[in-house]
Amino acid sequence: MAKNHLEVLNALDIAKTQLYHFTAIVIAGMGFFTDAYDLFCISLVTKLLGRIYYTHGDKPGSLPPNVAAAVNGVALVGTLVGQLFFGWLGDKMGRKRVYGMTLMIMVIFSICSGLSFGHEPRLVIATLCFCRFWLGFGIGGDYPLSATIMSEYANKKTRGAFIAAVFAMQGFGILAGGMVAIIISSAFQARFKSPDFATVGAASTVPQADYVWRIILMFGAVPAAMTYYWRMKMPETARYTALVAKNAKQAAADMSRVLQVEIQEEQEKAEQITAEERNSFGLFSKKFLHRHGLHLLGTTSTWFLLDIAFYSQNLFQKDIFSAVGWIPPAASMNAIEEVYKIARAQTLIALCSTVPGYWFTVAFIDRIGRFKIQLMGFLFMTVFMFGLAFPYNHWTLKENRIGFIIMYALTFFFANFGPNSTTFVVPAEIFPARLRSTCHGISAAAGKAGAIVGAFGFLYAAQSQDRTKTDAGYPPGIGVKNSLIMLGCINFAGALMTFLVPESNGKSLEEMSGENEDDETMPPSSDGRTVPV
Repeated sequence: MAKNHLEVLNALDIAKTQLYHFTAIVIAGMGFFTDAYDLFCISLVTKLLGRIYYTHGDKPGSLPPNVAAAVNGVALVGTLVGQLFFGWLGDKMGRKRVYGMTLMIMVIFSICSGLSFGHEPRLVIATLCFCRFWLGFGIGGDYPLSATIMSEYANKKTRGAFIAAVFAMQGFGILAGGMVAIIISSAFQARFKSPDFATVGAASTVPQADYVWRIILMFGAVPAAMTYYWRMKMPETARYTALVAKNAKQAAADMSRVLQVEIQEEQEKAEQITAEERNSFGLFSKKFLHRHGLHLLGTTSTWFLLDIAFYSQNLFQKDIFSAVGWIPPAASMNAIEEVYKIARAQTLIALCSTVPGYWFTVAFIDRIGRFKIQLMGFLFMTVFMFGLAFPYNHWTLKENRIGFIIMYALTFFFANFGPNSTTFVVPAEIFPARLRSTCHGISAAAGKAGAIVGAFGFLYAAQSQDRTKTDAGYPPGIGVKNSLIMLGCINFAGALMTFLVPESNGKSLEEMSGENEDDETMPPSSDGRTVPV
């Protein structure tokens, strides 16, 4: 332990796992549950929006490429902006004060997403995109704040599992989105029956279908609203109060009440620690560059590369769904039935692949460490992407589709039992308290930039090189096989960049950031090793 370690911080580091830890996981995790629901539920209703507002002629309607990109991508852009803004604000105003703001934004704009001005396609889509941007803005704030709050509340022995458990609630949010869509579409299908499109054309989309997508999107406000009261009751984290707000007396009082032990105030020691030069340098200083420059490069680059591959999975879902017959041709269904089939397919994928991967990370992150899990995940993703890419023609044969599905599922199992979880955990552990939320926000924003590249850049890139075989409205691309090869290379690059990220397993936050260490005992980032050599 560092010689100047405050008693209140030491008490948190060695505290036994108790009820308040699980309470914090649930409170922060419900935010991530809502985040995932709101971000991913849009993919359940985009085909319905196409049928309602863009059906012209003898084929079921679909969103034009530019409209589809806007509807799906605007929330990601909002999330990126929110991560940067609220990450910075969390270090300036405190985690707790900003935490409530992000949740209220999410509640308000979840509800507004289901509203629109008028019934014309342009007005409906414009309203939806406006609300989805601000919804994403609120969601973005939840990333750095939830990770930072959980890391600052946790003990050092199980900190990784606690932060990963918060992030793992994403899996349940994705699952809930599918289940809500199944329930809503089933209820409307039973009440408002309609023949398929091939039989009656545009009449297969009943007027009441316009309520289905609105209810699904608005439901995201429910879990967020339920969490607001409990977020406001949480005390500010002791590390922010003592090391940033410089109020060790309040930090000791808050944690004495939470931990139910007597903790010495040590106001003078806190002021002495925070006044020292090593605890006052800023984000854009040479000192930060020397201490943490490579660490920040490692966390931003790995998250960026990971999200390119992770979000590009949307490219191949149609192959998966058609392979197992989960989604028949659009003309053979009515609009509400199509929502049901898509929701069922995505729920099964979440249940069998997404959710287990998250919880494998929770179980093993404090046993084998962040570095090994992240490196293993990137390498397995590389192997499976190449395994899909090089014999791609083999996988397109009907008799080999089951193997394709297994390879696909394993790719995203190891994304979640791998870098998708660890890239969230590590930035909350390795930076100083006064910059922790900001640096996590920067890392997360880099990830969302990768998500935008993955979701849309590869959507165009994966189009067939033959102009006659591209999806409607898209120019020729490099093809699915070449796109998969590129994604495999991106995953391998992620594995290489992982070596820039230090291992934080079993260490206190102050030990990782050097806040209580002398300058001569704190190695620069260039000397920080991820594993022993």
